[in-house]
Amino acid sequence: MPSAEFNAAAEKIKTLPSPPSNDKLLELYGLFKQATVGDNTTAAPGMFDLKGKAKHNAWTEKKGLSQEQAEKEYIALVAQLTA
Repeated sequence: MPSAEFNAAAEKIKTLPSPPSNDKLLELYGLFKQATVGDNTTAAPGMFDLKGKAKHNAWTEKKGLSQEQAEKEYIALVAQLTA
């Protein structure tokens, strides 16, 4: 179960005046999914779903990272982006 600090970071990232780069957004997505769900066991999206494939890959890259560590890295990244 996500910590209060993690939930606060997830809400804080929504209030940025301008969105982060696509690379940072994918990093946030991968860490968020790893922290909340764990390792990605879903089927890869189709060849023409470029956005879905990028998100799937970002999450899959976090495979093996503990949910607790993913949560810490997500909180740190949000702090960096909002500083």
